[in-house]
Amino acid sequence: MYQPINALVIMGVAGSGKSAVARALELRSGARLIEGDAFHPDRNIQKMSAGQPLTDKDRAAWLHALEKRLRQAYAAGEHPILTCSALKRAYRDGLRQAIPALGFAYLELSPEAAAERMARRRGHFMPASLLDSQFADLEPPRDEPLTLILDGTQGVEALAAEIHQWWQHHAPA
Repeated sequence: MYQPINALVIMGVAGSGKSAVARALELRSGARLIEGDAFHPDRNIQKMSAGQPLTDKDRAAWLHALEKRLRQAYAAGEHPILTCSALKRAYRDGLRQAIPALGFAYLELSPEAAAERMARRRGHFMPASLLDSQFADLEPPRDEPLTLILDGTQGVEALAAEIHQWWQHHAPA
């Protein structure tokens, strides 16, 4: 059944390629990119940098800031693309409450593929040592509305093209 998607979240564990795919999708679609990592409070960044996993309590203010930014963008007539790990169903449901018809593109990776990517990543505050905690918290978005599950090992352009096509199929009237 057709249902429009007003905004999109590119989600997955650390190293899944959320930012790269979202930037490629932004170029294809002309939508506004909201980089979720930019909304982390300093205390979260310090905690992750020290190799300490975030708790639900730690993530609450961050998720609230993302919800607020999504609402602002939508109210301004934009159809934003948000990068956010959105690891748990409760987090995704909170984001869904912020904006009607929110779609999710889940970049699915195995722990081994994510670890390989994290080992190559430079200059990010989240160390590879926290990857296990991400997979421990992950509740894959199976059987959730407006969700596209993708093989995250595909190339960035292929993923962006597939997401763009799906989003266009669900374009708002």
